[in-house]
Amino acid sequence: MEPARASTPSAIEPGVPPAGPSWWRLEMALPPELEESLLWKLPQLGISRVAVRHRPEAPRDLQLLAWLPEIDWPEDQRAELVKALAPLGAPFQLSLPAVTWVHQPEEDWSLSWKRHWQADPVGERLLVLPAWLECPEEHAERLVIAMDPGSAFGTGSHPTTRLCLEALETLAAAPKGLRGLRVADLGCGSGILGLGALRLGAASVAAVDTDSLAVRATGDNAALNGLGEAVQVSQGSIEVLATLLQGRPADLLLCNILAPVITALCPDFKAVIAPDGVGLLSGLLVDQATALDQALAEEGWQAELVARQDRWGLMVIRARPEAA
Repeated sequence: MEPARASTPSAIEPGVPPAGPSWWRLEMALPPELEESLLWKLPQLGISRVAVRHRPEAPRDLQLLAWLPEIDWPEDQRAELVKALAPLGAPFQLSLPAVTWVHQPEEDWSLSWKRHWQADPVGERLLVLPAWLECPEEHAERLVIAMDPGSAFGTGSHPTTRLCLEALETLAAAPKGLRGLRVADLGCGSGILGLGALRLGAASVAAVDTDSLAVRATGDNAALNGLGEAVQVSQGSIEVLATLLQGRPADLLLCNILAPVITALCPDFKAVIAPDGVGLLSGLLVDQATALDQALAEEGWQAELVARQDRWGLMVIRARPEAA
């Protein structure tokens, strides 16, 4: 990955802009805390050509790229765009990194966008692979999760996603493993976590997301992996997930959503996690763990912060013996 060039919002690469249809390419260093917020916000602003890139050996060194038609985005509109993105850093006490604007000619966007994605090993056994790429020979022994990275949130690069995939590997390596388990995925995004569980031996996944694009993406990515029959996905929240489970709570809950949302939903966790089941909660900041632990305890759950990356943490929850 090329390093992002820090500059003022109006900076342009040297050279004379080419004639004919052309575009502005936004480049920005991407703090992991802001990845999902930006990937949500940009499409809301009408910007759908977006990529996040990093070197496989440096998954925390992220760069955001987005392409905007020149005719629709004059200088004042691009300045307004940067202003609209700036508040996304406030919940994390972060400032939006400097933005560089690069002028470039018309090109085949499907090919240009795809060049910024590559095979991404996660943990010891998994490989997140863009659907159009062949599996590299050096990763031939890994379990492949084929993905369309542009379809919804969750490409494997965000720390919370990696923490959860690595935790799934840990569970799979335990004596009981994941073999035959029923999995519930609350806030499924691209479906990557459920697909990872299936690759590691789980039997089925029931998944929900409040975003219709995420629901479609999860179904599409399940089909890409030949796992469509093992995945049920619907639009909605925890009550829809309970319906999908048909009154039989899952053995394993995957929940990669922000801590305040987990707090709001945890009173209903017993409807989706079996009494002897396990939950992986991976959307929280480490400094939110204590308050979340207390909220979970009030609902009869025993929580443990078992892993962290940067400011993000992963909790494992189980029913307290007296509450099981």
